[in-house]
Amino acid sequence: MSDRPRHRWIVGPADLASPGGWSSEVPGWSQLPPALLAPINAHRRLRGPYTAAGTLARELHARAGRLAGQAAGQLAADALAAHDVELLTVAPELRLTMAATRETLTSLAVPSERTRFYSRLRTLRIAHGLTECLRDVVAAMTDQPVSLWFDRVDEADPLDREFLGVLVRRLDPALLTLVIATREEPPADGELAAMLAQHAERFDVVAPQAPDRLRPEPVGALLVEQARSYVATECLSTEPELARAYESLPEAERRVLHDWRAEELEALDSQSLRLGAIPFHRELGTDPAGPGAAALEHGLNYCIDHGFYEATVDFGKRGRALIDWSAAYEQWWTFTTKTTTSLAALGRPVEAEELYDEARAFTVNPTIHMQAAYATAMLYTRHHDEDRKDHHKAMAWINQAIAIAHLLPDPKERAFNTVFHKNGRALIEGHLARPEDALRLVAEGLERLDHDLGTGEHLLHRSVLRHNRAQVLSGLGRLDEALADFQSVIEADPNYAEYHFDAASVLRRLGRTEEALAEYDTAIRLSPPFPEVYYNRGDLRAACGDIAGAVADFAYVVEIDPGFVDAYVNLAGLLLQEGEAEQAGPLVAAALERAPEHPHLHSLAGRLAMDSGDLAAARAELDAAIALDETLAEAWATRAAVVFEQDDLTGALADLDRAVALLPDPAMLFNRGTVREALGQWKEAIADFDEALAADPDEPDALLHRAICRGRTGDRAGAAADRERFLLLAPDREEELTATA
Repeated sequence: MSDRPRHRWIVGPADLASPGGWSSEVPGWSQLPPALLAPINAHRRLRGPYTAAGTLARELHARAGRLAGQAAGQLAADALAAHDVELLTVAPELRLTMAATRETLTSLAVPSERTRFYSRLRTLRIAHGLTECLRDVVAAMTDQPVSLWFDRVDEADPLDREFLGVLVRRLDPALLTLVIATREEPPADGELAAMLAQHAERFDVVAPQAPDRLRPEPVGALLVEQARSYVATECLSTEPELARAYESLPEAERRVLHDWRAEELEALDSQSLRLGAIPFHRELGTDPAGPGAAALEHGLNYCIDHGFYEATVDFGKRGRALIDWSAAYEQWWTFTTKTTTSLAALGRPVEAEELYDEARAFTVNPTIHMQAAYATAMLYTRHHDEDRKDHHKAMAWINQAIAIAHLLPDPKERAFNTVFHKNGRALIEGHLARPEDALRLVAEGLERLDHDLGTGEHLLHRSVLRHNRAQVLSGLGRLDEALADFQSVIEADPNYAEYHFDAASVLRRLGRTEEALAEYDTAIRLSPPFPEVYYNRGDLRAACGDIAGAVADFAYVVEIDPGFVDAYVNLAGLLLQEGEAEQAGPLVAAALERAPEHPHLHSLAGRLAMDSGDLAAARAELDAAIALDETLAEAWATRAAVVFEQDDLTGALADLDRAVALLPDPAMLFNRGTVREALGQWKEAIADFDEALAADPDEPDALLHRAICRGRTGDRAGAAADRERFLLLAPDREEELTATA
């Protein structure tokens, strides 16, 4: 085994996530740190999405509670409170004992008014927040290494696998060693398999041969009791006798046992059980189309409201299989439309459109046709791949939805649905480069809702409309009006982080940098970690001269999103600027592996090679950067420095001419002036130094070189004035002035 600590990946029979299960089969088990918690079974049948993460959250919360009154307990409690959004998302049972401090109009909306759904990326933010919560809670509880065990991970829900992939990548195994046990390879979707291959040591374990034992086949009460014991494990027991007993029972008796287990679990009143074991047993109970479909519908509604889209698709598929659409079309449509919404969110719009076509063929119900028309419009304007997007087809579908909405009999339903679908049309108008039409539609919608609905009705959708108007106004450059709308939605929904994020962008464009930074800080405080807000704050910090803060932000972006190439570019550039080439080099190399044709990365690689003295490598990297992007001024300027070092002054001047034409900043003008000076082009050099000094009159190097050039042209008075100013600004550099006299 390697001396460097690594996580462990055990591939073998089930129930291996404990020393007793695999200590005799896997070398090195005794070197593992003590277990933080009992092994966590990640099988999704237990509690659905976040079975493992939710169990971990509940256990950490309980452990912190047992430390109440101690310093460690307070530190752990503070860490948990800082991540209440993440914890309550994965372990809703904690709402009984933990305050939800950051509710939004989205999270509080009643089902009939839920018109906004979470981004599919929200669960990745949750995973990062939980990872940091676990890290901080463990640090509060102990200063010794510990281990944490997860079993049946190959059967985990995709969201648990996403979470575990982040854990494996980000947690230091020297402090917390993860043991991930699977019976086979984990599914290829997501990052977990790749993260295990990269960060964990794999052990393949063969199940020990069971001794031959002749046991009589159970009958009668014993058979039923063993079958009951099997069902009590949610049919996950690995005891062959229990499984055989269950299979031996007639189907009708098995269904009765599933009813019994469902009732037993329902009595616990635990929300997460309603996402896993309860619908499993109701589905197999005596009335699958009744309580079975109802249990699946509950899971479907809960999961789509929380952005658990893979689970929503699963519930929808299972529910549609249980019911006859002609006998229960409303329930069938619920299963169908929430499946299609989730498929679109997951980037599977073709499958969604097929289900909408099926619905249109099944029914003439106008509400279903209206909703399907709107959703199909969104597929064609937003979700389909570029080669299939068709904004004009989207317009045809949205107009059909609007036409049906106009015919709805209830005045309030007619008003809301007309406005809702015209908001969809506004999106399409924007995609067709008609922002004024989009603005008109959104503004008319707001006026109609204010006129036709009560003050407290559809608050969420009103905020969505006003936010959309702010975005259109921002795109039109009407920044003061956009900011007013952003401030209005923040007042109505102060905990919605994206509103603060968007307001910060407008404030920056208005030059109100301190307020913009404050809004970015608020967005960070309100939301689980997402890279864009840290990236934007880092960019603004850099512009304000806060290099240390910018470096910290860009470094964090790289940590939580290793594919965010622009963060590598900015981070490496700042590190180079600060003379930290040793830190910048590995970042540029890592980023080039992810984006081998990124011109800025080749430019940075060229600068690193130049600074190390490898001019040939520098020239090759800069040639590559310019070939990829001829408008990259910094690449032209850096290549000029390289060819200058190679004594090709004419080539250096040509490159600097291109750089200055693209970006006439003082540094490039100064550099071109020095090349012209070296070529004896005194007047042209003076002109460059003049422009550089116009931007920064107190730049001593430009004064020194202009003095030299003025002296060469016979302008003694001008040269003397520049020398005098140079000595005033840099009195410790008098020797340089003497040497050039």
